Amino acid sequence: MKRVLITSALPYINGIKHLGTLVGSMLPADVLARFSRARGHETLFICATDEHGTPTELAALEAGKDVRTFCDEQYALQKNACERFHLSFDHFGRSSSAQNRELTQHFARQLWKNGFLEVRTSKQVYSIGDGRFLPDRYVIGTCPHCGYDRARGDQCENCTRVLDPVDLINPRSAVSGSTEIDIRDSTHLFLKQSEFVPQLRAFIDSHRNDWPNLVTSIAYKWLDEGLQDRGITRDVEWGVPVPDDIGDGKLKGKVFYVWFDAPIEYIGATKEWADAINNNSWKTWWYGPESKDVTYYEFMGKDNVPFHTVGFPVTVMGSSEPWKLVDRLKGFNWLEYEGGKFSTSQHRGVFMDDALSLPLPVDYWRYWLMANAPESSDSNFTWEHFAGVINKDLNDVLGNFVNRVTKFCVARFEGRVPSEGEYGEEEKALCAELDQRIKAYTEFLEGLEFRKAMGELRAIWVAANEYITRAAPWTHFKTDRTRAAVGIRMGLNLVHLFGHLSWPVMPTAARAIHTAIQEAPSIIPWPDEPMAQFLDQLEPGQAINPPEVLFSKITDEQVGEWRMRFSGTAAI
Repeated sequence: MKRVLITSALPYINGIKHLGTLVGSMLPADVLARFSRARGHETLFICATDEHGTPTELAALEAGKDVRTFCDEQYALQKNACERFHLSFDHFGRSSSAQNRELTQHFARQLWKNGFLEVRTSKQVYSIGDGRFLPDRYVIGTCPHCGYDRARGDQCENCTRVLDPVDLINPRSAVSGSTEIDIRDSTHLFLKQSEFVPQLRAFIDSHRNDWPNLVTSIAYKWLDEGLQDRGITRDVEWGVPVPDDIGDGKLKGKVFYVWFDAPIEYIGATKEWADAINNNSWKTWWYGPESKDVTYYEFMGKDNVPFHTVGFPVTVMGSSEPWKLVDRLKGFNWLEYEGGKFSTSQHRGVFMDDALSLPLPVDYWRYWLMANAPESSDSNFTWEHFAGVINKDLNDVLGNFVNRVTKFCVARFEGRVPSEGEYGEEEKALCAELDQRIKAYTEFLEGLEFRKAMGELRAIWVAANEYITRAAPWTHFKTDRTRAAVGIRMGLNLVHLFGHLSWPVMPTAARAIHTAIQEAPSIIPWPDEPMAQFLDQLEPGQAINPPEVLFSKITDEQVGEWRMRFSGTAAI
């Protein structure tokens, strides 16, 4: 049995995520997890909230709550939203957990012991107006490389260059907007990333054929531009504290930088999962010889790629311990909203809780997002396109087929699988076509090419519709019942097939479709056998149960209403 480990980039604790974050990490990871389980692989799907850092402290302060209470509440909200989107995590943990604290300190001790950490005094940004040191991302200014005027002190989201706050032109506080900025000395712990360039380059080279070009180009860019050592501690209170035995007593009161401890939480959350079920197997997924049979997948947006191709691998390599490194890393471009960016502050765009508040099945969002995933380039959400895809693909193609076949079976064959007749050349030709299409669909999912996979799934639905139109059982029923029976039996088997093929991306609709034919198992297995066998599985005389309306069309009035509601005008 193949062992598959899947992690999604950790959603930051501060606020419900928008659709771009969902499609850039958590949702495609879930589709792969469901597909992997359907293939019979032993699968572990891990995620968690990323809870440390100054943004959390400031958000809690603004909410008038202590940080732990704030994180507890936000964690519950995010976990609920993920569950309602049917994200099938085996465990959804928290980077503030005791397990992550223990592991983060363990990795730091290993790096310190091996000589890859060093105490240095560096220039840090101090806001006189705020009376505090400002962590990188809370300094805003103009990027010295591309001129973007809202670059953060840790990274420019426009050109993706990693920055140091002191590099910014015209820096200002993101907390107060104050330009009363002073550069002061502060002692911190630095990770000697520069010593790992040959190892990192060899690691990235080994994955040139199985990582997207988006990922490898970003990783090589970091190396080619000269990899710098990275400060991994901060002058804040909320985070994993630096142990007293690291830093020769010069780091008292410091905590680890959130980007040091957050990736370690992949391992920490796995231990949380194991501890919760009294299972000590967590290390078999991550450590030593037992993890060698594990294929490890990571999913993230392109802004997170540098930290997963450089930062986290250096932490693992520098530990000199046999921890698992990623095998397949899937990075995504941006999903834009109506031609611009999602914005929390301006109330612009659809966030996960917004999507859940609308009278639409979650599967509408899941299907559209995967069919338009921003893989080779940025993609754009518009309400017209969303409605058009849902109305055509799900209502007119998939839903219409299931409805026509099952309702006609009830009306003319007493709601039972007809037994008359044998499959002929028409059915054999369809089986041959489906063998090729399902092979392609399977390979696209295995290759993490989700847009192509959804295109192939839709083509399978279309092929079935074309078949049933040619078979025309409703036309032949009065003159050739046997011919009509063959068409309906084939159609019912196709409905059954759709329940299997749709499950990774549309689990609720897939279950309803499958249940129309027979009771659905908790994990709907993948149809690996030849179609000539799969499409002859239903027992003659078996009763079926036509579903209620699977998909309702989105109206022009709804499109207009929702475009206005999420346009950002509420923030004006």
